[in-house]
Amino acid sequence: MSRREPLDAIVVGAGVVGAAAALGLAREGARVALVEAQEPAAWRAEAPDLRVYALAPDARALLAALGAWAGIASARAHPYRRMRVWDAAGGGELDFDADAFGQPALGYIVEHGLVVDRLWQALAREPGVERHCPDALEALEQDDEGVDATLASGRRVRARLLFGADGAHSRVRALAGIDWRGESYRQRALVAYVRCERSHQDTCWQRFLPTGPLAFLPCADGRCSIVWTLPEAEAARVLALDEPAFLAELERAFDARLGRVLEATPRRAFPLEHRLAGAMLAGRVALLGDAAHVVHPLAGQGVNLGLRDVAALLEAARAARAAGRELAGARLQRWARRRASDNALAMQAFDAINRGFSNDAPLPTLLRGPLLGIANFPPLSRLLWQHAAGR
Repeated sequence: MSRREPLDAIVVGAGVVGAAAALGLAREGARVALVEAQEPAAWRAEAPDLRVYALAPDARALLAALGAWAGIASARAHPYRRMRVWDAAGGGELDFDADAFGQPALGYIVEHGLVVDRLWQALAREPGVERHCPDALEALEQDDEGVDATLASGRRVRARLLFGADGAHSRVRALAGIDWRGESYRQRALVAYVRCERSHQDTCWQRFLPTGPLAFLPCADGRCSIVWTLPEAEAARVLALDEPAFLAELERAFDARLGRVLEATPRRAFPLEHRLAGAMLAGRVALLGDAAHVVHPLAGQGVNLGLRDVAALLEAARAARAAGRELAGARLQRWARRRASDNALAMQAFDAINRGFSNDAPLPTLLRGPLLGIANFPPLSRLLWQHAAGR
């Protein structure tokens, strides 16, 4: 594309957030180049993805607007209607119920691979997106009017804006000179699917242990997806257990809320950290999703925050289009400030919850039970749910 005819946007990274951004911008009339290193493997029902999301209602609404939700729901997505949270040491229990909020569901448990697969199917039908895959960003240069991207293939693409949705190790962020602050939790999240003696009751269960939270998420086939946060050395020990020993230890950690844990798939673990970009916008280069913010998975909010970046961006694009203006300048800066503020608050809140509940110090232990009890007060519980749902 010549310098006289730039595209409207380049999106680097085509996971959930990047694919949604490219698709949404194209639906708003933009001409988009999508750069991705590797086309995702097709989702297969017989090979469940260990990486799952607890999609909030606003994330579901965005995916529906992009034409991807129907394909996700018809394949495998499970609504959860309750959330039960309790503390192993301090007592107290928090209970959210969709019926109390007049909602059909609090959210939806879906597999990462399925969401990506359906978004890519929608992208294949979208003429406004040109895909550069397999390819990667090698360099970028920007001026007052746009961004020139040099790809590993040797192609050069110019657009008015460039969005980095290329994950926590974002090359876009590094090339744009945006700093990246935060730290490792020195914890790992152990994940697997398990089958229990009793039904999961369409409920997300989370128990806070001194070593970190343990979540059981309800899946469509009756199993639960577990996310067990453990210190690194403890995670290595639990990964090495044989299956009977692992099932027994998991059952004890979960307080046998669903009876015996009968079977489990092979386990994996991944490191946890919390990090935040110093800015979401540098000139005409912007960051989305994990390229801008990485949070603890205890609330299942990471992908929801990324999709809120996209939803707010599309809202700004619609406003610019209605005004006959380019999405740039003050309008884009307002988007970046709003999302940076929301993401920073979310990261701080999740970090405080994880640190406050993942220890056995006397004072936090004494306070945790009463705090969970207070959170059950209906006006406060509704407010907490509305915030988590993106409302």
